[in-house]
Amino acid sequence: MSINPELAGRVYPAQDPYVVGREKIREFAAAVKATHPAHFELAAAAELGHADLLAPPTFAIIVAQRADAQLIADPASGIDFSRVVHADQRFTHHRPIVAGDELLAELHVDTVRAMGGGAMITTRSEITTTAGDKVATTVSSLLVRGEDQ
Repeated sequence: MSINPELAGRVYPAQDPYVVGREKIREFAAAVKATHPAHFELAAAAELGHADLLAPPTFAIIVAQRADAQLIADPASGIDFSRVVHADQRFTHHRPIVAGDELLAELHVDTVRAMGGGAMITTRSEITTTAGDKVATTVSSLLVRGEDQ
């Protein structure tokens, strides 16, 4: 099955909120080798003016990939996940992510560009709090290799 070119412009609505937990922040920070004390200690985060532990900037990928999963799982997309290569990821932060945040991500399929037997798909996740405050925008490019690649 080939990639559906009509994906461009499609919007996948936000699903259940992702509740940012302290231990998730600590685990993520350790995994990506982010060593700032504000990721691990409440006092260090408070010194910087944060109400709770501060997530590393790339923590937004957790919420964004949950949104991307809707696209991948959509049978109408034509995407075979075993053929996906994550080509690029960009983050624009509107405010820091902290423990206790309840985040939603709405996924926008911005472009679908045919490349040989495959395609390059660019998506954008608009991450907000459940109250509607903008938190981050992530842009992801996925290369879906064709059958003969």
